[in-house]
Amino acid sequence: MRISFLAIGAGLVLASLPTASDAQRADSDIFPRSIALQQEGQAAQEAGNLDLAIDFYESALAADPRNRSAIIALAQVARAQGLPGKAIGLYRDALVLEPNDIVALTGQGEALVEKGALEKARERLAEAQRVCVDKCPQVAALEKAINSNAEKRVVAAEAIV
Repeated sequence: MRISFLAIGAGLVLASLPTASDAQRADSDIFPRSIALQQEGQAAQEAGNLDLAIDFYESALAADPRNRSAIIALAQVARAQGLPGKAIGLYRDALVLEPNDIVALTGQGEALVEKGALEKARERLAEAQRVCVDKCPQVAALEKAINSNAEKRVVAAEAIV
């Protein structure tokens, strides 16, 4: 009897895993319920209720784990809460779904700057510049963040000497 419960449990786990067709769905094929929840999260975020926004974004991801916009929104909330390390991981999750997402690339770069990881931030900048051949505002913002942080470090080093 114990073996059959294990087999049923394993079957439930396998049934819940995304299929190849799920993994290849386009952004435009995100489940409508997930999009609606994400929009509720955006409204809560704009109203300044970050905890409620997180709840909606997480619900959006439960409805459809491929909702990259909800992942990016969670990363932006994490940055707003002063949690750049968490944001970096969330942006990484978004980049797994779409490696050329300019918002995720530059957002991760800015979070890396906040953590003081300027070399990795410069790597993200180079990737973003490769993806966005025209001047994108996100790339310019990342460049500015890197340069500003580098200048602060120089001033701080000079103050020590």
